[in-house]
Amino acid sequence: MSADQSIDGWLEKLGFGRPEAQALARATLERAGLTRPGKQRISNEKLPRAEALVLGRFFLHCGNPECEAEAQASGRQPLLCEPKSRCGRCGGSDNRKAEVAFLEACRSHAVKRLVVVGGSPAVREELESALGGALGLRAIDGTERRTQDRARSDLEWADLVLIWGGSELHHKVSLLYTQVPPAMRRKVVSVAKRGVAALLAAAVEHLRRP
Repeated sequence: MSADQSIDGWLEKLGFGRPEAQALARATLERAGLTRPGKQRISNEKLPRAEALVLGRFFLHCGNPECEAEAQASGRQPLLCEPKSRCGRCGGSDNRKAEVAFLEACRSHAVKRLVVVGGSPAVREELESALGGALGLRAIDGTERRTQDRARSDLEWADLVLIWGGSELHHKVSLLYTQVPPAMRRKVVSVAKRGVAALLAAAVEHLRRP
């Protein structure tokens, strides 16, 4: 195993793949004495310090407006990253962007408990992984029988209920959550589109309405 690495290649792996970003990162390393002009390689033992230095100096973002705004507010110098998977906010994932935006909207609107009705087992697991640490979450299998009492309990518990009509969801199950008294109707959102990003985008739009 080599005891050193190409500086340009290493910076590119970190997300400094754009020429201007790479030049700024390299200048930062040179000022810190971790490399010098014209040198092409850096020893592996210097890499942890070098990584902490450049990532502490710069906030890499993908160019998405929300990601750029977080970069601007970070106290670090914003830089467009390449590849986009190195974005410090969303990791280049549409789902991740939607998850971050949704959690921000939940914090702004005091939403702490979420019920999602529908979705495949894999998608419900993804939502649990992405949102479960920040919100109380009940992900309901829309293909299994559910009693009216259990549905009413979910509705009373939740701050927001997403009915995912574009997923695996039986009509009898969805009716338990949509045919509700007017007092509960404000917290129930029906979403016909497929995909996690579309589901959460619809929820954000609902929360932002006056």
